[in-house]
Amino acid sequence: MHKLLTRARTVQVLLLAASLGVFTSSLRAQSHEAATVIELEGQVSVMRSGLTPLFQQGTPGAPVGQMKVNAKEEIVTGPDGHAVFRISDGSTFEVFQNSHVIFQGEWTIEDMLQLFLGKIRVSIEHRNGPNPKKVQTPTAVISVRGTVFDVAVEDDDGTTFVSVEEGQVLVRHRLQGGAPKVLNQNETLRIYANQPLAKAQGQGPGVKFVLDRLKNAVADVLLNNPGGVIPGKGVGIPGAGGAQGDTGKGNKPPPTSAPPPGGGH
Repeated sequence: MHKLLTRARTVQVLLLAASLGVFTSSLRAQSHEAATVIELEGQVSVMRSGLTPLFQQGTPGAPVGQMKVNAKEEIVTGPDGHAVFRISDGSTFEVFQNSHVIFQGEWTIEDMLQLFLGKIRVSIEHRNGPNPKKVQTPTAVISVRGTVFDVAVEDDDGTTFVSVEEGQVLVRHRLQGGAPKVLNQNETLRIYANQPLAKAQGQGPGVKFVLDRLKNAVADVLLNNPGGVIPGKGVGIPGAGGAQGDTGKGNKPPPTSAPPPGGGH
């Protein structure tokens, strides 16, 4: 009799555990949020019974369901496609042209994105403290707690390029193992499928931005001051040989003529 009661209680415990597991899974499924399209241009679609076009939030006449992307749904952009998505905590992610990305492919809020090809820019909201998020590619796992960074998958081998604009990210190799790398502001890292993580580089988007501004400034000077200095031409440089820029040959005084022979009588 005692054995029968013990077995009955065991069965009850197992059934209760199974029920709790189903209930918990149901809650987890219901807790998945959607990413709302706040900016969109060009061809941007979601894999939902085939390729379904997406629309920016508030587009008149567009179905509400086509202004959002749900967990485990794939976002695909064409050669002119570009979109910005926002989730409930205020974080955003930007998907550029010719990209393929899955939103919350691991069914958790922390596992935010899986990028298979193309480029994304992620901005994690952290006004209320650390906000753990992960972005995965075929070769890398990028972990963040609040920052702005770019991730690009450059080829079919999964070569991944990570560039940090603000804050700090932790990069781990998915295939090679080894110690992860910490990337700080303006640092970059390229991850290859068949190589361990290399040393982070120091020139990130901030440095590139400054260099681009300098190039534009030089271009503006040349465009708005056509009579100014043009390298290699010598235009407008005193003593540079005029418009031909003949390296100064034309600025020497002419040679003095020799006196006539025989005293001139």
